[in-house]
Amino acid sequence: MSVQDELERLGVTPAGRDAVLPFAVEPLDVRGRAVMLGPVLNRILERHAYPAPVSRLLGEAATLVALLGTSLKFEGRFTLQTTTDGPVSMLVVDFQTPDGLRCCAQFDAEAVAAAEAAGQTDTPSLLGHGHLAMTVDQGAAMNRYQGIVALDGITLEEVAHRYFAQSEQIPTVVRLAVGEVLDRRAGDKPRHSWLAGGVLAQFLPEAPERMRQADLPPGDAPEGSIEHQFEEDDAWREARALVETLRDDELGDPEMTAERLLFRLFHERGVRIFAPQPLADRCRCSDDRIRGMLKGFTTEERDDMTVEGRIEVTCRFCNTRYDYSPDEF
Repeated sequence: MSVQDELERLGVTPAGRDAVLPFAVEPLDVRGRAVMLGPVLNRILERHAYPAPVSRLLGEAATLVALLGTSLKFEGRFTLQTTTDGPVSMLVVDFQTPDGLRCCAQFDAEAVAAAEAAGQTDTPSLLGHGHLAMTVDQGAAMNRYQGIVALDGITLEEVAHRYFAQSEQIPTVVRLAVGEVLDRRAGDKPRHSWLAGGVLAQFLPEAPERMRQADLPPGDAPEGSIEHQFEEDDAWREARALVETLRDDELGDPEMTAERLLFRLFHERGVRIFAPQPLADRCRCSDDRIRGMLKGFTTEERDDMTVEGRIEVTCRFCNTRYDYSPDEF
C-alpha cells in the first residue's frame, strides 16, 4: 500500500505544499517538523527577481524560518537576520504567527555575479563572515529573546545546530534544500519556479541525562587540549543518521510530499503526524503603518525625502509602493 493510499484509508488530508507538518517518532523520542514550500516561496522570490544564487540562499533561510517560526505557541514574530561581509550582506526572513512569511535580501550585484562566474555560490561563500540573529518577539508587553550565532564559513543547517546547542541545549538535526523547476508544458517559453524542502528533528526524551551533547569548541583552548568525549544516545544517533540521509534532490522534488518524506525516513519505527500548519505570503506593511512612520519624522526630514513634490516609500519585503504629498503631514 502506498503512502497516499494509507492516508486515504485513515481519512488524513495530505499537507501539500506551503504547510508545515509536525511529527513524532515516539520509539526514538523524536519530535520535529517537515515542510515542502512551493507557490508561497515562488511568489516571494519572483517578486524580488534576485539573481539565482541570492534566491536560492534566501529560499533556504525562508525554509528554516518556516520550520522554526511555526513552533511558536503564542501570538508573536520570529525573525532571522544576517549581517555579514560577503556578496550577500543581509538576509531578513520574518514570520508572523499564525502563518505570515516575508523575506528580502541585500547584496552586491557585481560581487554575486563574480561569485557565480567562479562557481562559488555555496552559503559560506555568499555570506562571508559576520553573525546571524534569531529573534523571538512576544509582543510589546513581553521581553524579546535573541540568539546570535557567528557566521564563520558554516551553512544555515550548521547555524541551526549551533543555535539549539548553545541556546536551547536540545539535540537537533536540520536538512534544507532549494530547487529550481523548469516546466516546458506551458508553451515555447519554459516556466521557471522555485521549490524548497526541509526537515527538523529534535531529541526530547523524558530523562534529561539522555540529551547530553558535546560542548561547543571554546575557541581559546590551548593547543593539544583533548576534547570532551561522550557517547550519544542510541535512539538519537539512529534518528540523526536517518535525517542526514535526505538528499537535496528529494527535498527539491516537485512530486515529493512531506508525508512521503517522513514515511521514507521513519516507516520502520512508525511516525505519527499532526495537523499541518499552513503558510502564507503575507507582508505587514500598510498605509496606516507608513503614515504613522512618516508622521514620526520632523518637517525637515520629510523635506529631505521629497522628490518632485512627492514622498515615495517602497516596502523592501513586498515591493508595494506608497505615494504621499508632504502636505498630508
